[in-house]
Amino acid sequence: MRRLIPIACAIAMLAGLSGAETILIRNATVLTVTKGTVQNGSVLVENGKIAAIGKNVSAPADATIVDATGKYLMPGIIDCHSHTAIEGGVNEGTVSDSSMVNIKDVIDPEDINIYRGLAGGLTVSNVLHGSANAVGGQTIVIKLRWGKTAREMLFEGATPGIKFALGENPKRQGYPSQNFFSQGPAPERRFPGTRMGVEEVIRESFTDAKNYQAEWKQYHDAVARGEHPIPPRKDLRLEPLVEVLEGKRYVHAHCYRSDEILMLLRVADEMGFKIRTLQHVLEGYKVAREIAEHGTGASTFSDWWAYKIEAYDATPYNAAIMTRKGVVVSLNSDSDELQRHLNLEAAKVMRYGGLSETEALAMVTINPAKQLGIDNQVGSIEVGKSGDMVLFDKHPLDYYSKVQKVWIDGHDYFDRDKDLETRPEFQKKKKALEDKLKVAEDTGTRQGKRNASNAASTPMIEENQ
Repeated sequence: MRRLIPIACAIAMLAGLSGAETILIRNATVLTVTKGTVQNGSVLVENGKIAAIGKNVSAPADATIVDATGKYLMPGIIDCHSHTAIEGGVNEGTVSDSSMVNIKDVIDPEDINIYRGLAGGLTVSNVLHGSANAVGGQTIVIKLRWGKTAREMLFEGATPGIKFALGENPKRQGYPSQNFFSQGPAPERRFPGTRMGVEEVIRESFTDAKNYQAEWKQYHDAVARGEHPIPPRKDLRLEPLVEVLEGKRYVHAHCYRSDEILMLLRVADEMGFKIRTLQHVLEGYKVAREIAEHGTGASTFSDWWAYKIEAYDATPYNAAIMTRKGVVVSLNSDSDELQRHLNLEAAKVMRYGGLSETEALAMVTINPAKQLGIDNQVGSIEVGKSGDMVLFDKHPLDYYSKVQKVWIDGHDYFDRDKDLETRPEFQKKKKALEDKLKVAEDTGTRQGKRNASNAASTPMIEENQ
């Protein structure tokens, strides 16, 4: 049974087909993140872009006016580590290097978690492959354009990525736990089964990629000389790794322990590529200086620890310590539930580390935008950037704050009032569908019983029917 799309979202979808409307949001406390706070400010959005910011902004006659008196306007929230909207499994666990698979091929635009993320102010997600592989699958950045197709959700111009993973997750895939109550054979072991093996997979994959890159260079050089050589065999596993070597694809690496973080940074230097972000990076505070020197971002949890052996030495001060050491830090969700309140996760760094309101908001807006290479388009309220904004009834770092409206590219994708208004209607439709389904199931059950009775060959079976 297909999920119902709320009326407010259907309206947003139709608006997106006809072009963004001109919007003037008035009398809000505008939290630009990068350019300070504008009290009683206004923001004008035209053709999907922010056209003006200030206290006295005039609007064209055809503009839609939004009175935001007493409310707070901030940039759309960005999640640098998400698995939302993925249809089927998040991992390709059969191989150690799964760089040939692409999350872009399994995006489900009807996943209800897209709408729920919008309801929490989320506008952009970095959708990652899972962490079963030392070298995982290709990743993409999406805008949560609920009601659009999977292709229409892709963030135009965003640099694609690839997922790496260190530690327990990839090595446990090599040595799966035994089920002593199972009568079947034990699962087949898959290399690597140690942390050193994880390192070796990464080094071997990039050694292959560099050789592959050299083969193609030799071929193109020969063609340029007027020769007609046979081209090398195209390898879908190595193509994305060559893009990493050439700076055309970002590496997002799942990690925990400080020793493995240093290992990966050194392997990257050895092989000639950069790590764009360290994901989770719960022991990043121990090696923050080295992370900063490498120019690597850190996308971490606010206060998660002790949920696995690698997380025992974590601290909620991690984000603040890395920030003070010069690392660009973001807070991520890794969860369809947590993505709905990343603004509150950001508030925790004020308690654990004493960061300012602006520094806290930056960790879910401009910082993840920098890590994804999209900070020239989103992440702050600035003239020329996309009209991706969220309107809160209270300060977004207030525990009691609620999202009122969400715009992406100047389109209204979530409206709390419309959502509440249309819920009774959708509850009625849901009830009607459930009743219809129940009738169909009951009819099918009765027909099944009649078929069984007709096929019975003994009086005992007929009696039991």
